[in-house]
Amino acid sequence: MSLDKPYLDVPGTTIFDAEQGRKGYHLNQFCMSLMKAANRERFKANERAYLDEWMMSEDQKLAVLARDLNRCIALGGNIYFLAKIGATDGKSFQQMAGSMTGMTEEEYRDMMVSGGRSAEGNRVIGEDGDAQAHRQPQGRAGQKASA
Repeated sequence: MSLDKPYLDVPGTTIFDAEQGRKGYHLNQFCMSLMKAANRERFKANERAYLDEWMMSEDQKLAVLARDLNRCIALGGNIYFLAKIGATDGKSFQQMAGSMTGMTEEEYRDMMVSGGRSAEGNRVIGEDGDAQAHRQPQGRAGQKASA
């Protein structure tokens, strides 16, 4: 039985609830395995082979290989677990967050230092704010990728 989830109408936000936790269990366990140096080395030596040891969906494996953190989150990944992938790649949390918004690291930092995204136009799906799907990705990094 599905619960009423009014929070699903928040643009640009995936809430990590029990359903997401179940969906991403093996993905998140894989991420936690990267806390051990030996596992990081095995992963870096042959990413696909290491991923194939985990009972993740093919979509989850492809999202990890592409480092598509937004897709990983949609597939049940928790950002605090996914940060282990970034750390394995030598990326800071700020770099990872910037990549998830389509911004450069500097753009993301500047946005956060100035107070983050405005709530205006971003309270529910369908408004016209910068977190709405039709406005993503944003920033110079996203424009370069789509050009």
